[in-house]
Amino acid sequence: MPAVSVIIPVYNVEKYLRRCLDSVLNQTFTDWEAICVNDGSPDNSLDILKEYAKKDSRFKIVDKKNGGLSDARNAGMKIATGDYILYLDSDDFIHPQTVEITHYLAKKDGADIVSFTYDRIYRPQLMVRYKLGLDTDNVIPTRIKKKYNLSKIKTLVTEDVFEYATEKTHNMFNPKRKWLIKHCQVWKNLYKKDLIKDIPFIKGILFEDFPWWSEVMLRNPKVTIAPLPLYFYIPNFKGIVLSAKQLKIMQSLVEGIKYSYNLYKNNANEYQMKKWSENFRWFFVYWAFRKLKYLDNNTDIEIARKLLLDLEKNGVLDNPPTKQAKKLRCNICKFIKTCK
Repeated sequence: MPAVSVIIPVYNVEKYLRRCLDSVLNQTFTDWEAICVNDGSPDNSLDILKEYAKKDSRFKIVDKKNGGLSDARNAGMKIATGDYILYLDSDDFIHPQTVEITHYLAKKDGADIVSFTYDRIYRPQLMVRYKLGLDTDNVIPTRIKKKYNLSKIKTLVTEDVFEYATEKTHNMFNPKRKWLIKHCQVWKNLYKKDLIKDIPFIKGILFEDFPWWSEVMLRNPKVTIAPLPLYFYIPNFKGIVLSAKQLKIMQSLVEGIKYSYNLYKNNANEYQMKKWSENFRWFFVYWAFRKLKYLDNNTDIEIARKLLLDLEKNGVLDNPPTKQAKKLRCNICKFIKTCK
């Protein structure tokens, strides 16, 4: 049994897939398996996976009909045998020491989660190059060559994940800013398998990370925070603002908000509900409401009204904790009552 299972959902990414798989193959820590879930890719992704599995038995392939990112991650989790789980998107890649560092810290601290971050220089660099019409496919991030000394890595260990996990923006003078676990992306953490093995991703929605991460936090994991840029994230250069796409995003956000709110209402203590509401709930409500500006027809606007009305009926908009949240609630209520 390997120490770490790297779960890689694969769909239509032949352009980037070798770079992703090479980043796993080049890990300094070798006791891993890579569960590559081909989610019905119409391109040559499956052939590439077979190529890597043939030359290294640590690459394991799950070939299934297309079911979306959540379904692919769930399928990978079902056959993962490692003590720890690392998620990696197939168009991204990781630093050569990612598995070594995170596994070392997990064992040293007895942590359920080891949290790191992505390279915040690389992503803007790619965006600038894209806007200038320059190559973005062959850019090698400078930080990928950095060698970390395990004994010198500075970390913060906490048994209160709610104190550090957030979607909010914090000013630069906040003393905890360096240690914040920003955003819900599942690929920024190494997880103890026993912590997450029975928490599936919600199938069929976008931004499935949010309700999943909300449920993980509710289990009070011990977390080691190591704010190292170990993940290299490829941005969506084109950006999709079509009305139908934005409505789908709103529907997904509302489903995730409702699921998480009901989970916390029924299971969280007062402190957990307060922190989750302040740092996640109202951020995602705002994000869902903001999608209205992209809707360009009455049918979509009426569907959006019903979605937001559903949030109000479920109590999601109750007890806004800040002036901004109170204003947001007011704006939503005006919309759902006046829009026909």
